[in-house]
Amino acid sequence: MDPSAVAPPHVVIFPLAAQGHVNSMLKLAELLALSGLRITFINSEHIHHRLLQHADIQARFAAYPDFRFKIISDGFPIDHPRAGDHALTTFNYVKSITKQLLEELVSAPDRPVTCIIADGILSFTIDFAGDLGVPVIAFRTISASCFWAYFCIPRMIESGDLPIKGDEDMDRDVTSVPGMEDILRCRDLPSFCRVADLSDWNLQYVTTQTLRTTGARALILNSFDQLEGPALSQIRTHFPNLYTIGPLHSHLKSRLSSSSPSSPPSSSASNSLWEVDRSCIAWLDKQPPKSVVYVSFGSITTLNRHDFTEFWYGLVNSGRRFLWVLRSDSLPEGSSGAVPEELREAAAERGCIVGWAPQEEVLHHGAIAAFLTHSGWNSTLESVVAGKPMVCWPFFADQQLNSRLVSHAWKAGLDMKDVCDREVVERMVNEVMGERKEEFAAAAGDLARRARDAASEGGSSWDNLDRLIEDIRSMKPTS
Repeated sequence: MDPSAVAPPHVVIFPLAAQGHVNSMLKLAELLALSGLRITFINSEHIHHRLLQHADIQARFAAYPDFRFKIISDGFPIDHPRAGDHALTTFNYVKSITKQLLEELVSAPDRPVTCIIADGILSFTIDFAGDLGVPVIAFRTISASCFWAYFCIPRMIESGDLPIKGDEDMDRDVTSVPGMEDILRCRDLPSFCRVADLSDWNLQYVTTQTLRTTGARALILNSFDQLEGPALSQIRTHFPNLYTIGPLHSHLKSRLSSSSPSSPPSSSASNSLWEVDRSCIAWLDKQPPKSVVYVSFGSITTLNRHDFTEFWYGLVNSGRRFLWVLRSDSLPEGSSGAVPEELREAAAERGCIVGWAPQEEVLHHGAIAAFLTHSGWNSTLESVVAGKPMVCWPFFADQQLNSRLVSHAWKAGLDMKDVCDREVVERMVNEVMGERKEEFAAAAGDLARRARDAASEGGSSWDNLDRLIEDIRSMKPTS
């Protein structure tokens, strides 16, 4: 048989239906498609609809004839608002349909499945795929350090570091996470650890999902060795088949440039679920170099009236120019009307407010000096690659730990977790953009160089992706 007629390996990619998860796993999907692998990307109907509305996925993935989307329900009608409390319902629904979904994919005669790359938070996929004889590679979209902290939850309970006994306990040092003994306090642990009752569902869930990952054939992390070395060294003792291939957005651009040098990729491959307002780029073009703080709290964070008002006052009182992303669903009803007139006037003079921004492009803009962020892992990596110092205001999950990495492990910014006060906002913005700007800019610049090296040809992440692709090509498809 002519070897050229042999079908390429077929990889099924299965993310959790949330923007941060879909964003990074779509970038991984494109990297694998670029290498000639056949890809089926499982996507919820709701998220797919929004990607078609607000991103360029139709045109982008049309370039890969062996790429296709498999659309599933997440248990809600497509126009359901999906408030924050819908996650458990969605999880249970998706779990209930996964076995049949995988059986259908595996039994398709024209596309035998070689392996499944599943979101590590959907570890039930490991069991269902195992029953079908299909290997599973787990992909965790959080930082390596957060993954390691989750993995160490039983150890923290055994040592007495958990449970946290109340607010008075928050600044106690946590010493039972190997490799991170010098930087963690209770308040820096992932938010799901902030419970007095160790039987709490969220705590049990992230612990179970993380420990179950050991049943996967391999583990992929969106990080790189020169960024999270201590945590990665520890993880490798439990997951010898570990692929660190990040930062994925930077890595994808490097591969696209390498594969088609005459037509370099656009400034960012958008996987946005929100309509981007590009007027902010025109506004940035008119601002002096390194004069603007970019403010965005991601796709999930919500602000109560107090937080919203304190950020307004802090930003305006700092005297700095600012670009602030305020999603329509991130504010309590009527908040915008509660802004005093003098703040509105100051914002009109020095600020630009949009519903959603092209974040990668914004962070690379010469006018941006710093990033006031919720410390989501995708946003953190995008700031690292752009070489921008951060002021961190984490909201939940891995963000509490990520913000500590920024301030204490990398020294590339400041951490204002658990505080929302106008004077602190003003002081921290001015520290990062004023009296300590050289110190933070140098640290952020060093991180950017390390990230660029890792994701370039011959770098650690580049080589690790090559190894991953070789591993997949060595597997026999399940027919």
